[in-house]
Amino acid sequence: MKKNIKYLSLLLVMTLVLGVFLGVLLSSSNENYFSANNTSKTKLSKLIDFIDNEYVDDVNTDSIVNITVDNILGQLDPHSVYMPPSEQAQVAENMKGDFVGIGVNFYMYNDSVAIIKPVENGPSARAGIKSGDRILYAGKTRLFGRKLPSDSLFSQLKGEQGSVVELTIYRKSERKRIKVKVKRDVIPLKSLDVAVMLDDVTGYLKINRFAETTFEEFKTGLAKLKKEGAKVLVIDLRDNGGGYMEEAIDIADEFLKDEKLIVFTKNKSGNIKKTFATKKGDFENGGVFVLINENSASASEILAGAIQDNDRGTIVGRRSFGKGLVQREMDFADGSAVRLTVARYYTPTGRSIQKPYSNGNEEYFKESESRFEKGELYEKDSIKLVDSLKYKTPKGKIVYGGGGIVPDIFIPLGAEDGNENVLYLMQSGIVGNFVFEELDSDRSVFKKLSFEGFVSKMNATNLYFKHFQEQLNKNGLNIKLTSSKTMVKRYLMAEFARQLYGEDKYYEILLKEDAMIKAILNNKS
Repeated sequence: MKKNIKYLSLLLVMTLVLGVFLGVLLSSSNENYFSANNTSKTKLSKLIDFIDNEYVDDVNTDSIVNITVDNILGQLDPHSVYMPPSEQAQVAENMKGDFVGIGVNFYMYNDSVAIIKPVENGPSARAGIKSGDRILYAGKTRLFGRKLPSDSLFSQLKGEQGSVVELTIYRKSERKRIKVKVKRDVIPLKSLDVAVMLDDVTGYLKINRFAETTFEEFKTGLAKLKKEGAKVLVIDLRDNGGGYMEEAIDIADEFLKDEKLIVFTKNKSGNIKKTFATKKGDFENGGVFVLINENSASASEILAGAIQDNDRGTIVGRRSFGKGLVQREMDFADGSAVRLTVARYYTPTGRSIQKPYSNGNEEYFKESESRFEKGELYEKDSIKLVDSLKYKTPKGKIVYGGGGIVPDIFIPLGAEDGNENVLYLMQSGIVGNFVFEELDSDRSVFKKLSFEGFVSKMNATNLYFKHFQEQLNKNGLNIKLTSSKTMVKRYLMAEFARQLYGEDKYYEILLKEDAMIKAILNNKS
């Protein structure tokens, strides 16, 4: 069973791997470290030129260089990585926090570009494009029936801000083709999923990564919650693989009083750089809870560590990933980049939360999987703690270094109903695709329903539960849902709500039965 759990968990964590590799980033550097009098470096350069000019067959020396760079970095640490141009461009866009496009959420359904939902107030929504529409042509380029790779598809829909693309749409609900002109605009890539109230005094913010806009988004969300009466905040960092260190530091500053230590770094030369809280801070006195799990890494751990080590709040969940290395980026002319580890970071009590990597990269990343076998995700007592890495907070609380942030309140995996297989499945992209297809078959079923009416309807029927089980069977996923029926129906209802009513309603449904949220609402002072 645990083997199945590991495979299913990949459905959830695939999108997190990039964040963990990104880790904690400092500013990029383009310094020239290659001097002509360095024999080893000159040898590499001469070898590549020799192959390029004299080798008997044609060889792509660029690929040789890429392999060489990968091999060199592979001898260092798991987070010193080479990013080829295509990956680097995607990462840069993701971390920038916006892009220029037409503003739709879509996926390839039966070889056509199906609109799940236009971005609210985005270019497509303003042009009248609706959920369920198919994009047949972008200009004169046919998009259906071609199995276009993602990069080709994106290139047709993205462009310069203010540029216009004429889309040919098939609207299934009206059984007709229409042509729509859409003016491309800046589309935000939100790193703050939601900011909602859990009860009269408790606000909730979900941060999915630390991008360039995260602090700005956080401030907007915090202001909204304070206006709605929030006296206690829950910061959800579950499955947040990290990103920019500065964004996490700025958020920590909002909770900590002037001159409290947030984090410090130490480089190769032993130079220490300390970062302290400033006089600013919009939530220095209210209650704070931070949610983490085994996929919370780097910048997430900086924020959680600053809160825990300063006795500012309570950490809830499971031990975090354990990444305490800082990278600096060096860009190359071809659009590629290297992210090199240049320092370690330490939490305010002085602990490093970097887990060991001396046994190689493969074993390093397998460590997260091994937590299943060791039982750590089910029992806090299974976490291996080293007495020599014991530290004390100002109020005397014991905290540990050596591999991740250990929560103050432990919540086991599968606490909702004990079935991890089903939980991972319901948190995967399979559910979103299923719900779209159900809606696409007959959107009139939900037309004009209020949200309250929608909830009543979903609670009263087992139709979608039955259809979902049938789809799993059809696709060869031998997972029986009966024992987890309540949870499955809740996740299905939440995804229907997201596609029909928006992100806030998705979380409103799920958080009511979230084990970590329940623990907080039962324990907050």
